[in-house]
Amino acid sequence: MRIVKEDVVATALDLLDEVGMEGLTMRKLADALRIQAPSLYWHFASKEVLLEGMADALMAPVARQNPQDETWDTRLARIAGEVRQALLSHRDAARVFAGTYPVSENVLRVGSLLIECLKAAGADDRKASWEAFGLVYFVIGFAIEEQSLSAKAQGGDASAEEDGLLARYPAAALAIREITAENADVRFEYSLRGQVEALRARAAGWGASAAG
Repeated sequence: MRIVKEDVVATALDLLDEVGMEGLTMRKLADALRIQAPSLYWHFASKEVLLEGMADALMAPVARQNPQDETWDTRLARIAGEVRQALLSHRDAARVFAGTYPVSENVLRVGSLLIECLKAAGADDRKASWEAFGLVYFVIGFAIEEQSLSAKAQGGDASAEEDGLLARYPAAALAIREITAENADVRFEYSLRGQVEALRARAAGWGASAAG
């Protein structure tokens, strides 16, 4: 059976939902595709290259609609939210994305849009790239923790040892109660709002630097 790269990536993402990051191997993927491993390596020379293809596919639906009248900060926040949703669309997808630096269509398209938002706010090339990466790191980290907390919640109640530690450190216990999968959307929006507000404040300085 002849396969194409898109079929391999789609099957890999389905397999990721079943077995997670640790369980995803080239052999299991070849078995899922009902092909021999050498045929798979023809399309993807290593697991790392496969992960890059998966990362690109995850970004495919992000920022497809970009209204012309959207302000830079509104667009930046919206795209960040869409990236998070993409990373939550499959089990361990945030971890897949975190370990890759693909030079690919969708990853570059989304990255360019974020950088363009920051340049529109007055950032030079260096600051725009640094700020864009910083925002993406925030989103990836949040999504990884979000998925990890969800998996931990499915593991059951805390042990007696954990209960004892929580009793000794009530401030940390309060934080743990607050950081739950059930309020993840609210926490993300709150933290993202802080990120964007900080960028707005820095943008005033970018304009002053340019003028000087």
